[in-house]
Amino acid sequence: MGAPGGAWHDRGVTLQDSPFLRACRRLPVSHTPVWFMRQAGRSLPEYRRVRADVPMLEACARPDMITEITMQPVRRYDVDAAIFFSDIVVPLKAIGIDLDIKPGVGPVVADPIRDATGVKRLREIEPGDVPYITEAVGQLVGELGDKPLIGFAGAPFTLASYLIEGGPSKNHEHTKALMYGEPELWDELMRRLATISLGFLRTQIEAGASAVQLFDSWVGALSAEDYRASVLPYTSWIFGQLAQHEVPRIHFGVGTGELLSLLSEAGADVVGVDWRVPLDKAVQRVQPGTALQGNLDPATLFAPWEVVAERTRDILARGRAADGHVFNLGHGVLPSTDPDMLQRLTAFVHEETAV
Repeated sequence: MGAPGGAWHDRGVTLQDSPFLRACRRLPVSHTPVWFMRQAGRSLPEYRRVRADVPMLEACARPDMITEITMQPVRRYDVDAAIFFSDIVVPLKAIGIDLDIKPGVGPVVADPIRDATGVKRLREIEPGDVPYITEAVGQLVGELGDKPLIGFAGAPFTLASYLIEGGPSKNHEHTKALMYGEPELWDELMRRLATISLGFLRTQIEAGASAVQLFDSWVGALSAEDYRASVLPYTSWIFGQLAQHEVPRIHFGVGTGELLSLLSEAGADVVGVDWRVPLDKAVQRVQPGTALQGNLDPATLFAPWEVVAERTRDILARGRAADGHVFNLGHGVLPSTDPDMLQRLTAFVHEETAV
């Protein structure tokens, strides 16, 4: 990558030297950096207090609440990076799609998009659509100081699946039917969603986010051939457009062992690996010059500490095969996880890898 630039550069040398950003850029680090997907959220009692009577999408539109919730795990765990508190459907809501996040279910779309008329409802997102994002990122940059803030967005395939299915889906049958049966409409849908994802990421970067992660949570439902033909062109375009911002770009999907090479080919600097593939094997699947992120099974945190420590040591050892390694879970923190276990795990990784 080029020299540090943009908003990232403006935040000074202390941030530039943060272990997280150095690991993403495949530079030597003082210790392996740690953050956890869904580190802010239901596993924290302080989060449950703040969110007690506030619907999810309302919480995602209140800068004071976004800032507080994003900071909670940073204070408690001393992780090496914060992840912006939001949801992948926030930009869809912001451009007028009628959806809600239902507790215990997830995003639910009132009128699923399955035809050309529906696709035309998807317009580009502008910073003015999400002023609360810009404000919250600005507040967080001030509070975090020398710790990076990771911005994020949902990838086009995962957003498409929610929109087409009307909510979470195990089989993605409507999505695949449209992808297989109406390739021109699929192309138009994915182009529009790629533009929305990019716009949402750019808004966060321009407000001061130091890195970004593109979540393609459901893409593991596809074969490698289908991914290459029907998804890769759009994710590649997003990462290509982000290159000018010169912030590290992370790509993550669940159940993507067979897709790791393609996820890497899309152009990310860092590929997130779920718990199914050992990191030393993942190194052989991604493009040369790619850092890795991951990949402790979130369920491991319910086992005795000795098991957690042993498995963490194994991941750290395998991670040394990568050009850069950011320690994380193989997916998000589970809601009933003991926060003390995450705090202990963060300290353990720091101690085990200190140079």
